[in-house]
Amino acid sequence: MAKQFKLSKDEIRPLAEGYGACIATDRITVDGYPVRFMYREPPDNEVDSGWRFLSGFEDDAYMDDASNHGAYDVNTIANYDPSIIPFLDAPEGSVFEKSPESERFLSVTDWVPEEA
Repeated sequence: MAKQFKLSKDEIRPLAEGYGACIATDRITVDGYPVRFMYREPPDNEVDSGWRFLSGFEDDAYMDDASNHGAYDVNTIANYDPSIIPFLDAPEGSVFEKSPESERFLSVTDWVPEEA
């Protein structure tokens, strides 16, 4: 079954071009949740920006199912949630999250990604 994305191709505007690819979950691209957690790791290949975008509503079981996330152009995810744009030039190792009571990203300094 094909995914039904929240935004159509015609709704994607040039907001953050030239950043490369990223990984985002279906909670954002299909369900329409805003980005509430984002981190940048070393890129997997020459087109990967290293950015990973999550809604904050993904548990381990959800993340373990590869069909629940996909590779996208960073510009596409910026169209889903433009609040990520000011942080896109942050270096590898950067982590940001929005707490439930805030609509602003804050830097996270105590998060370490799980080893695959």
